Amino acid sequence: MRNKTYNKKKMLVVFLAAAVMILGLLGRLVYLMIFDAEYYQEKAKALHEREREIKAARGEIVDRNGVVLATNRTVCTISVIHSQIKEPERVIEVLSKELGISSGEIRKKAEKISSREKIKTNVDKETGDRIREYDLDGVKIDEDFKRYYPYDSLASKVIGFTGGDNQGIIGLEVKYEKWLKGTNGTILTTTDARGIELEGIAEDRIEPVAGETLQISLDYNIQMYAQQAALKVMEEKEADAVVILVMNPQNGEIYACVNIPEFNLNDPFTLNMEEDTSELDDEVKQERLNQMWRNRCINDTYEPGSVFKVFTASAALEEGVVSLTDQFYCPGYKIVEDRKIRCARTTGHGAETFVQGVQNSCNPVFIEVGLRLGVDNFYKYFEKFGLLEKTGVDLPGEADTIMHKKENVGQVELATMSFGQSFQVTPIQMAATISSLINGGERITPHFGMATYRADGEKTETFDYGEGKRILSQEVSETMQAVLETVVSEGGGKNAYIEGYRIGGKTATSQTLPRSARKYIASFVGFAPADDPEVLAMAVIYNPQGVYYGGTITAPVVRDIFDNVLPYLGIEKQS
Repeated sequence: MRNKTYNKKKMLVVFLAAAVMILGLLGRLVYLMIFDAEYYQEKAKALHEREREIKAARGEIVDRNGVVLATNRTVCTISVIHSQIKEPERVIEVLSKELGISSGEIRKKAEKISSREKIKTNVDKETGDRIREYDLDGVKIDEDFKRYYPYDSLASKVIGFTGGDNQGIIGLEVKYEKWLKGTNGTILTTTDARGIELEGIAEDRIEPVAGETLQISLDYNIQMYAQQAALKVMEEKEADAVVILVMNPQNGEIYACVNIPEFNLNDPFTLNMEEDTSELDDEVKQERLNQMWRNRCINDTYEPGSVFKVFTASAALEEGVVSLTDQFYCPGYKIVEDRKIRCARTTGHGAETFVQGVQNSCNPVFIEVGLRLGVDNFYKYFEKFGLLEKTGVDLPGEADTIMHKKENVGQVELATMSFGQSFQVTPIQMAATISSLINGGERITPHFGMATYRADGEKTETFDYGEGKRILSQEVSETMQAVLETVVSEGGGKNAYIEGYRIGGKTATSQTLPRSARKYIASFVGFAPADDPEVLAMAVIYNPQGVYYGGTITAPVVRDIFDNVLPYLGIEKQS
């Protein structure tokens, strides 16, 4: 009887425990079905939905007249979905043949159990269409965009290029990424438990938004004129490189920026060298590529040489330490402390006025003028004219000016700096500074970006570079225009002269470091019309062979450019 009672109690405990468990499970089920239903519905939906990205078309880059310099071509991304493949051997055979990929590599991806495996991106549309015609289950062909540059190497180091993800890597492509990239869209498809997409069920689709068109100040025709001139002189002088800048000195718009040798924007990872590069290891090849992509106008500095005398003359006239009629004497050298600093004309220019000193590019004259200015004033104007700051050009990687610390400058350093040696600047800095000194005296910001537009043509942004601050009086600026015009009409820049046009300019020849290497840089900067400049051109030739004087080999390059560009811009000859 006692055992019976005990067993009944035991059964009651078990029953009650089971009842509590069942009630708990029912309560949990009610909670999940009513209060937490939305969460699990989303989870279930996610299991049966597959999201695919729709790439946005990258915005085009066009020149100031609307010529397309960078656009897009349709390409394909080939993927496989393991759960949907019905004929694996057929899939492997076709993809291997059409894509040029080993069957082993494709097999590895096709047999991988995942939602989707990419086989290859940036496949040309023709190949993608052929694969689509095979109608293979489990093989997906999605259309994408690849950047395309219609003129291959034109302005390659300005425009830049994109990577495999269509994101900007160098040049304007990366600088204006925010405007060019666009916004990707998505496609949501529904699948069954095996991951196979269900037919007849509408897709959820968010359309992509294309990137904006970037209009730049570059002019295709002027860029072509300048590039042809650079290629010609590079071949003639067997030079290492040639740089040409053409710009509007009034507002800083850059019409042309040439860096020879350029590279093919549609094949930017192939070195532009004649030698065999197949044996180069990855590190060396990458270093060579980095050098190939460098924009010498922006990224590299050089000793400007006698072109810098425009600065010294402007500062000295502004400060009142020299006048146009001041008399000088050049015996072919000038002794500063214990140093004998020679003139380019070793026999000397003899007696000459300041204007003649500029025409003759006479070092002793400019040493004397620099010493009159003194270290404090020299640095005051170096800073005032903007040479201690970057120009603000809208390209990445602009180099800083390399300059002595003021406290380390003695009379010898001041003497050599006065004619453009013992410090370094970028070509864009020299072009911008001289533009500012001959445009009436207002500092300009050199730039490419002008405006952005939506696909429907509506302007979305106009880039504003602000009003330049005055760095030189109008009077001295006009004086410099007149003095530099005589350099071309009477002095060392006469090889830039074109009958009927008033052209101002300055020649330069500088030696690279180390001096013992006997390598030279020849340059010339010219502007026209001299009395109201509308265009400025600067050419720099690196390590020319044979004759290396700027007035002899570089001034004719600018003349040839002006011969084409001045009529093109509607600048008429003056009788």
